[in-house]
Amino acid sequence: MAKRKRSRGPGFSLPGAGAAGGMGGGMAQKLQAFQQQMADTQESLAGQFVEATSGGGVVEVEMTGHQQLTKLVIDPEVIDPEDVEMLQDLIIAAVNEAVEKSQALGEEQMGALTGGLSIPGLF
Repeated sequence: MAKRKRSRGPGFSLPGAGAAGGMGGGMAQKLQAFQQQMADTQESLAGQFVEATSGGGVVEVEMTGHQQLTKLVIDPEVIDPEDVEMLQDLIIAAVNEAVEKSQALGEEQMGALTGGLSIPGLF
């Protein structure tokens, strides 16, 4: 007995498949709404700020939710031409803390949309 070849030509369809590429109209609308919410959240993060300090407040930085550094304040008393490395370390520490806070802010807000599901590269 010869085996029949299955054809997936024009007669093939999946249950519920339609013009939305296999998604019912309701699912496509939900996906579109989710994408809009994500875009709105990303836009909102650009206008939100986090602050961090180091050295007991002698270095202060401010950063947006998109990790854009917007402010750097250095107490003039900490500027020592003989110890540039200390100032560099203080700046690095403050910037790194601000980056961590900014990432946490983004993860928190995106997590609210994804129900806590971690999606690599989302933020």
